[in-house]
Amino acid sequence: MARLPRWISQHLAALRALLVLTAVTGILYPLAVLAAAQLPGLNDRADGSLVYAEDGAVVGSSLLGQSFTDDEGEALLAYFQSRPSMAAGEAGDYDPLVSGASNLGPENVVDVLPDPGLGWDGDENAAKSLLTQVCERSFAVGEREGVDGSRPYCADSGESAVGAVLGVFYSEGTTGEVVRAVSLNEACGAVEAPFIAEYEGVQVECAEYGEDYAKALITPVEGGSGEPAVPADAVTASGSGLDPHISPEYADLQVERIAAERGADAGAIESLVEEHTTGRFLGFMGEPAVNVVELNLALDEAYPLA
Repeated sequence: MARLPRWISQHLAALRALLVLTAVTGILYPLAVLAAAQLPGLNDRADGSLVYAEDGAVVGSSLLGQSFTDDEGEALLAYFQSRPSMAAGEAGDYDPLVSGASNLGPENVVDVLPDPGLGWDGDENAAKSLLTQVCERSFAVGEREGVDGSRPYCADSGESAVGAVLGVFYSEGTTGEVVRAVSLNEACGAVEAPFIAEYEGVQVECAEYGEDYAKALITPVEGGSGEPAVPADAVTASGSGLDPHISPEYADLQVERIAAERGADAGAIESLVEEHTTGRFLGFMGEPAVNVVELNLALDEAYPLA
């Protein structure tokens, strides 16, 4: 019997390997994973950890946060508020298609001030620092919850809050006597006076748009606000911008408002919070957390809005 040419034998062997691997990795393995995913305890997670309303409609996922705001982005006072999600969509709408970190770190403390003729909404080159964003959120949460929204390194700058940061000029570059101090995040014309009048005996100036302060030493001013009443997770987004959890401290801060809006007893609302609080993973990893999506669904079921 004549033997096939070597090149044909090699191609046939490759074809057999392709068919076998296609059957194993493309058919058998996916079917095995699908079957395992339907086992009790795994099927819910495999389907996306969906959350259902009483009528059976899908209202979200326990793995993805949601914004509980109106069309203008204002908080719906009858619901627990999630942590910020500014990295996941421009409107902070927890869009999983654009999730990600802002890449702003603890050294991002100086704003890029807007053109006075355009303002923050009109000047696309202007940008608020992470510090100023945190300060604004903290004051807003404080006003909403009826607590002091101040925190270290934040200053009340008229209608909003800014990062309390000075640009300090020294006689010897980075050493010597202070010869000038500028409040870098407070533009002239936007504030009546800087958040601090003097720094080491030198009068503090407002920041002039377009002026170069590169030679100044950036100096955050801590202030004396002490421990903030507004928790950190109320003013900072998660790495993905999609985290559905808040800290028990932030949830507790909102209980009184929720009880008043729902006409419910604050103790009953606290019990709901406790029911939807998960402890540390394996008892020692991470921190306790409250799932806002599941908590608000339970809130609607227990105390529906009129």
